[in-house]
Amino acid sequence: MISLRQIRSFVAVYEEGSFTGAARREGATQSGISQHLKQLESELGVALLERNRRDVEPTLAGKLYYRECVEVLKRLEAAQQSVSVHHVRGAIRVGLMPTFTRSVLAPALDKFLKSAPGSEISVTEAYSGVLTEMILEGDLDFAVVPAFEGATGISHRLLARDREMLVRAKRGKSASLKPVKLSELGPLKVVLPGLQNTRRRNIETYFSVNGVTVAQRLELDAMMGTLQFVAASDWVAILPFIMMVSDLKDGRFDVMPLDEPPFYSEFVLIEPARKVMSPAAALFADLLKMEAEKSRLLFEECTGGRQLLRRQVRPVTRRR
Repeated sequence: MISLRQIRSFVAVYEEGSFTGAARREGATQSGISQHLKQLESELGVALLERNRRDVEPTLAGKLYYRECVEVLKRLEAAQQSVSVHHVRGAIRVGLMPTFTRSVLAPALDKFLKSAPGSEISVTEAYSGVLTEMILEGDLDFAVVPAFEGATGISHRLLARDREMLVRAKRGKSASLKPVKLSELGPLKVVLPGLQNTRRRNIETYFSVNGVTVAQRLELDAMMGTLQFVAASDWVAILPFIMMVSDLKDGRFDVMPLDEPPFYSEFVLIEPARKVMSPAAALFADLLKMEAEKSRLLFEECTGGRQLLRRQVRPVTRRR
Protein backbone atom coordinates (compact mmCIF):
# COMPACT_ATOMS: atom_id res chain seq x y z
CA MET A 1 0.00 0.00 0.00
CA ILE A 2 1.32 3.43 -0.95
CA SER A 3 2.15 5.58 2.07
CA LEU A 4 2.09 9.33 2.54
CA ARG A 5 5.81 9.24 3.28
CA GLN A 6 6.48 7.64 -0.11
CA ILE A 7 4.46 10.34 -1.83
CA ARG A 8 6.27 13.12 0.03
CA SER A 9 9.62 11.57 -0.82
CA PHE A 10 8.76 11.37 -4.52
CA VAL A 11 7.54 14.98 -4.61
CA ALA A 12 10.71 16.14 -2.85
CA VAL A 13 12.99 14.32 -5.31
CA TYR A 14 10.96 15.57 -8.28
CA GLU A 15 11.12 19.20 -7.15
CA GLU A 16 14.71 19.19 -5.89
CA GLY A 17 16.05 17.23 -8.84
CA SER A 18 18.23 15.05 -6.62
CA PHE A 19 18.06 12.57 -3.76
CA THR A 20 20.50 14.66 -1.75
CA GLY A 21 18.32 17.77 -1.95
CA ALA A 22 15.20 15.75 -1.18
CA ALA A 23 16.80 14.18 1.89
CA ARG A 24 17.87 17.58 3.17
CA ARG A 25 14.38 19.02 2.68
CA GLU A 26 12.60 16.10 4.31
CA GLY A 27 15.06 15.71 7.19
CA ALA A 28 15.80 12.14 6.11
CA THR A 29 18.76 10.14 4.86
CA GLN A 30 19.51 9.81 1.17
CA SER A 31 19.23 6.03 1.40
CA GLY A 32 15.86 6.37 3.13
CA ILE A 33 14.52 8.59 0.34
CA SER A 34 15.86 6.16 -2.26
CA GLN A 35 14.15 3.24 -0.50
CA HIS A 36 10.81 5.05 -0.43
CA LEU A 37 11.07 5.70 -4.18
CA LYS A 38 11.88 2.06 -4.95
CA GLN A 39 8.89 0.91 -2.89
CA LEU A 40 6.60 3.42 -4.61
CA GLU A 41 7.72 2.41 -8.11
CA SER A 42 7.29 -1.24 -7.15
CA GLU A 43 3.72 -0.58 -5.95
CA LEU A 44 2.87 1.32 -9.14
CA GLY A 45 4.69 -1.05 -11.47
CA VAL A 46 6.25 1.79 -13.42
CA ALA A 47 9.45 3.86 -13.32
CA LEU A 48 8.84 7.42 -12.14
CA LEU A 49 12.42 8.70 -12.35
CA GLU A 50 15.46 8.12 -14.51
CA ARG A 51 18.55 8.08 -12.30
CA ASN A 52 21.76 9.66 -13.56
CA ARG A 53 25.05 10.04 -11.73
CA ARG A 54 24.40 13.53 -10.38
CA ASP A 55 20.69 14.13 -10.74
CA VAL A 56 17.38 12.57 -11.74
CA GLU A 57 14.89 13.22 -14.53
CA PRO A 58 11.18 12.37 -14.34
CA THR A 59 9.72 9.94 -16.84
CA LEU A 60 6.42 10.72 -18.55
CA ALA A 61 4.67 8.61 -15.91
CA GLY A 62 6.56 10.55 -13.24
CA LYS A 63 5.37 13.89 -14.58
CA LEU A 64 1.75 12.73 -14.60
CA TYR A 65 2.01 11.17 -11.15
CA TYR A 66 3.63 14.31 -9.71
CA ARG A 67 0.59 16.41 -10.65
CA GLU A 68 -1.71 14.00 -8.84
CA CYS A 69 0.56 13.81 -5.78
CA VAL A 70 0.68 17.59 -5.44
CA GLU A 71 -3.12 17.72 -5.43
CA VAL A 72 -3.27 14.95 -2.80
CA LEU A 73 -0.91 16.86 -0.50
CA LYS A 74 -2.83 20.09 -0.95
CA ARG A 75 -6.18 18.42 -0.22
CA LEU A 76 -4.74 16.78 2.89
CA GLU A 77 -3.43 20.11 4.20
CA ALA A 78 -6.75 21.80 3.43
CA ALA A 79 -8.58 19.10 5.39
CA GLN A 80 -6.27 19.60 8.36
CA GLN A 81 -6.85 23.35 8.29
CA SER A 82 -10.63 22.95 8.12
CA VAL A 83 -10.76 21.10 11.44
CA SER A 84 -7.96 22.94 13.28
CA VAL A 85 -8.64 26.58 12.38
CA HIS A 86 -11.91 28.08 13.59
CA HIS A 87 -11.11 31.65 12.68
CA VAL A 88 -8.45 33.49 10.73
CA ARG A 89 -5.28 33.54 12.76
CA GLY A 90 -1.77 32.16 12.78
CA ALA A 91 1.70 33.16 11.65
CA ILE A 92 2.30 33.86 7.97
CA ARG A 93 5.45 34.64 5.99
CA VAL A 94 5.16 36.82 2.89
CA GLY A 95 7.69 37.99 0.31
CA LEU A 96 7.16 41.25 -1.59
CA MET A 97 9.09 43.32 -4.10
CA PRO A 98 9.72 47.02 -3.38
CA THR A 99 7.00 47.69 -5.97
CA PHE A 100 4.44 46.42 -3.46
CA THR A 101 6.02 47.36 -0.15
CA ARG A 102 6.18 51.05 -1.02
CA SER A 103 2.50 51.88 -1.63
CA VAL A 104 0.34 48.78 -1.26
CA LEU A 105 1.74 47.12 1.84
CA ALA A 106 0.73 49.67 4.51
CA PRO A 107 -3.03 49.75 3.80
CA ALA A 108 -3.13 45.97 3.31
CA LEU A 109 -1.34 45.42 6.62
CA ASP A 110 -3.69 47.76 8.44
CA LYS A 111 -6.76 45.92 7.17
CA PHE A 112 -5.22 42.51 7.83
CA LEU A 113 -4.32 43.21 11.46
CA LYS A 114 -7.82 44.53 12.11
CA SER A 115 -9.48 41.56 10.42
CA ALA A 116 -7.24 38.90 11.98
CA PRO A 117 -6.35 40.01 15.52
CA GLY A 118 -3.79 37.76 17.13
CA SER A 119 -2.20 36.84 13.81
CA GLU A 120 1.52 37.28 13.23
CA ILE A 121 2.96 38.32 9.91
CA SER A 122 6.53 38.48 8.67
CA VAL A 123 7.22 40.41 5.45
CA THR A 124 10.48 39.98 3.53
CA GLU A 125 11.36 42.61 0.92
CA ALA A 126 13.54 41.31 -1.91
CA TYR A 127 13.71 41.00 -5.68
CA SER A 128 12.12 38.22 -7.70
CA GLY A 129 15.06 35.80 -7.84
CA VAL A 130 15.53 35.77 -4.07
CA LEU A 131 11.80 35.45 -3.40
CA THR A 132 11.44 32.57 -5.86
CA GLU A 133 14.27 30.69 -4.13
CA MET A 134 12.65 31.28 -0.74
CA ILE A 135 9.39 29.81 -2.04
CA LEU A 136 11.23 26.74 -3.33
CA GLU A 137 12.95 26.35 0.05
CA GLY A 138 9.61 26.58 1.86
CA ASP A 139 10.59 29.77 3.71
CA LEU A 140 7.54 31.76 2.57
CA ASP A 141 3.80 31.08 2.36
CA PHE A 142 3.60 33.17 -0.79
CA ALA A 143 5.41 35.93 -2.66
CA VAL A 144 4.56 38.50 -5.32
CA VAL A 145 6.95 38.72 -8.28
CA PRO A 146 6.88 39.80 -11.95
CA ALA A 147 5.26 37.22 -14.22
CA PHE A 148 7.75 34.61 -15.45
CA GLU A 149 7.76 31.24 -17.20
CA GLY A 150 7.32 29.32 -13.94
CA ALA A 151 9.39 26.72 -12.12
CA THR A 152 8.95 23.17 -10.90
CA GLY A 153 7.42 23.09 -7.44
CA ILE A 154 5.77 26.52 -7.75
CA SER A 155 2.20 27.42 -8.62
CA HIS A 156 1.30 30.95 -9.63
CA ARG A 157 -1.68 33.11 -10.45
CA LEU A 158 -2.12 36.66 -11.71
CA LEU A 159 -2.37 39.28 -8.97
CA ALA A 160 -2.15 42.58 -10.87
CA ARG A 161 -1.53 44.09 -14.30
CA ASP A 162 -0.01 47.55 -14.15
CA ARG A 163 1.05 50.37 -16.48
CA GLU A 164 4.74 51.28 -16.58
CA MET A 165 5.77 54.92 -16.01
CA LEU A 166 8.67 57.19 -16.86
CA VAL A 167 9.70 58.65 -13.50
CA ARG A 168 11.90 61.74 -13.43
CA ALA A 169 12.57 64.71 -11.16
CA LYS A 170 9.86 67.38 -11.32
CA ARG A 171 10.52 69.85 -14.13
CA GLY A 172 8.52 73.05 -13.78
CA LYS A 173 4.81 72.71 -14.39
CA SER A 174 3.47 69.29 -13.48
CA ALA A 175 3.58 66.70 -16.26
CA SER A 176 2.39 63.81 -14.11
CA LEU A 177 0.15 61.31 -15.89
CA LYS A 178 0.77 62.94 -19.25
CA PRO A 179 1.54 60.10 -21.70
CA VAL A 180 5.06 60.11 -23.11
CA LYS A 181 6.70 58.42 -26.10
CA LEU A 182 10.22 57.45 -25.07
CA SER A 183 11.62 57.29 -28.59
CA GLU A 184 10.95 61.05 -28.95
CA LEU A 185 12.82 62.09 -25.79
CA GLY A 186 16.31 61.67 -27.17
CA PRO A 187 19.12 59.74 -25.48
CA LEU A 188 18.11 58.84 -21.93
CA LYS A 189 20.15 58.28 -18.80
CA VAL A 190 18.28 55.41 -17.16
CA VAL A 191 18.54 53.78 -13.75
CA LEU A 192 17.78 50.07 -14.18
CA PRO A 193 17.55 46.97 -11.97
CA GLY A 194 20.30 44.37 -12.30
CA LEU A 195 20.44 41.81 -15.10
CA GLN A 196 19.14 39.02 -12.84
CA ASN A 197 15.90 40.94 -12.34
CA THR A 198 12.95 39.93 -14.56
CA ARG A 199 11.94 43.59 -14.94
CA ARG A 200 15.31 44.46 -16.45
CA ARG A 201 14.80 42.04 -19.32
CA ASN A 202 11.30 43.37 -19.98
CA ILE A 203 12.43 47.01 -19.97
CA GLU A 204 15.39 46.36 -22.27
CA THR A 205 13.08 44.51 -24.69
CA TYR A 206 10.71 47.51 -24.74
CA PHE A 207 13.64 49.84 -25.47
CA SER A 208 14.94 47.65 -28.29
CA VAL A 209 11.60 47.01 -29.99
CA ASN A 210 10.45 50.64 -29.84
CA GLY A 211 13.61 52.45 -30.87
CA VAL A 212 14.39 54.02 -27.50
CA THR A 213 17.90 55.51 -27.40
CA VAL A 214 19.80 55.11 -24.14
CA ALA A 215 22.90 57.23 -23.54
CA GLN A 216 23.84 55.73 -20.15
CA ARG A 217 22.69 52.89 -17.93
CA LEU A 218 23.12 52.71 -14.17
CA GLU A 219 22.37 49.41 -12.41
CA LEU A 220 20.89 49.97 -8.98
CA ASP A 221 19.06 47.22 -7.09
CA ALA A 222 18.01 49.56 -4.30
CA MET A 223 14.61 51.12 -4.85
CA MET A 224 14.82 53.87 -2.24
CA GLY A 225 18.28 54.76 -3.54
CA THR A 226 16.94 54.83 -7.10
CA LEU A 227 14.18 57.29 -6.20
CA GLN A 228 16.51 59.53 -4.19
CA PHE A 229 19.00 59.62 -7.07
CA VAL A 230 16.35 60.33 -9.71
CA ALA A 231 14.83 63.11 -7.59
CA ALA A 232 18.23 64.83 -7.34
CA SER A 233 19.47 64.38 -10.93
CA ASP A 234 18.55 64.33 -14.60
CA TRP A 235 18.41 60.52 -14.66
CA VAL A 236 15.10 58.69 -15.12
CA ALA A 237 13.66 55.32 -14.12
CA ILE A 238 10.95 53.04 -15.50
CA LEU A 239 8.63 52.01 -12.64
CA PRO A 240 5.08 50.63 -12.27
CA PHE A 241 2.27 53.03 -11.45
CA ILE A 242 1.33 50.99 -8.38
CA MET A 243 4.67 51.90 -6.85
CA MET A 244 4.34 55.64 -7.49
CA VAL A 245 0.75 56.18 -6.31
CA SER A 246 1.81 57.90 -3.10
CA ASP A 247 4.14 60.28 -5.03
CA LEU A 248 1.55 61.86 -7.31
CA LYS A 249 1.07 64.84 -4.99
CA ASP A 250 4.40 65.20 -3.21
CA GLY A 251 5.95 67.45 -5.84
CA ARG A 252 9.21 65.52 -6.32
CA PHE A 253 8.49 63.51 -9.47
CA ASP A 254 6.85 63.60 -12.85
CA VAL A 255 5.10 60.22 -13.25
CA MET A 256 4.28 59.72 -16.93
CA PRO A 257 2.72 56.61 -18.53
CA LEU A 258 4.70 55.15 -21.42
CA ASP A 259 2.69 55.41 -24.61
CA GLU A 260 2.81 54.57 -28.33
CA PRO A 261 2.95 51.79 -27.42
CA PRO A 262 1.86 51.48 -23.78
CA PHE A 263 3.99 49.22 -21.62
CA TYR A 264 2.37 46.87 -19.10
CA SER A 265 3.78 44.58 -16.45
CA GLU A 266 2.07 41.64 -14.82
CA PHE A 267 2.68 40.55 -11.24
CA VAL A 268 1.91 37.05 -10.04
CA LEU A 269 1.42 35.45 -6.66
CA ILE A 270 3.62 32.37 -6.29
CA GLU A 271 3.41 29.65 -3.64
CA PRO A 272 4.70 26.11 -3.09
CA ALA A 273 2.77 23.82 -5.43
CA ARG A 274 2.40 21.09 -2.83
CA LYS A 275 0.87 23.29 -0.12
CA VAL A 276 -2.49 24.95 0.35
CA MET A 277 -2.52 28.53 1.54
CA SER A 278 -3.66 29.05 5.13
CA PRO A 279 -6.79 31.16 5.78
CA ALA A 280 -4.62 33.96 7.21
CA ALA A 281 -2.29 33.96 4.19
CA ALA A 282 -5.26 33.82 1.79
CA LEU A 283 -6.81 36.83 3.53
CA PHE A 284 -3.61 38.87 3.22
CA ALA A 285 -3.23 37.87 -0.44
CA ASP A 286 -6.79 39.03 -1.12
CA LEU A 287 -6.09 42.36 0.60
CA LEU A 288 -2.97 42.91 -1.51
CA LYS A 289 -4.98 42.18 -4.65
CA MET A 290 -7.70 44.60 -3.51
CA GLU A 291 -5.19 47.41 -2.92
CA ALA A 292 -3.57 46.75 -6.31
CA GLU A 293 -7.00 47.00 -7.91
CA LYS A 294 -7.57 50.35 -6.19
CA SER A 295 -4.36 51.58 -7.79
CA ARG A 296 -5.53 50.47 -11.23
CA LEU A 297 -8.89 52.20 -10.79
CA LEU A 298 -7.16 55.39 -9.65
CA PHE A 299 -5.01 55.38 -12.77
CA GLU A 300 -8.06 54.95 -14.98
CA GLU A 301 -9.89 57.71 -13.12
CA CYS A 302 -6.97 60.14 -13.41
CA THR A 303 -6.17 59.44 -17.06
CA GLY A 304 -9.77 58.97 -18.19
CA GLY A 305 -10.48 62.65 -17.74
CA ARG A 306 -7.40 63.57 -19.75
CA GLN A 307 -8.46 61.26 -22.58
CA LEU A 308 -11.98 62.71 -22.51
CA LEU A 309 -10.55 66.23 -22.75
CA ARG A 310 -8.48 65.28 -25.80
CA ARG A 311 -11.61 63.94 -27.49
CA GLN A 312 -13.53 67.11 -26.70
CA VAL A 313 -10.94 69.48 -28.24
CA ARG A 314 -10.63 67.66 -31.55
CA PRO A 315 -11.28 70.06 -34.45
CA VAL A 316 -14.71 69.79 -36.04
CA THR A 317 -15.01 70.01 -39.80
CA ARG A 318 -18.07 71.98 -40.80
CA ARG A 319 -20.16 70.99 -43.75
CA ARG A 320 -20.46 73.57 -46.47
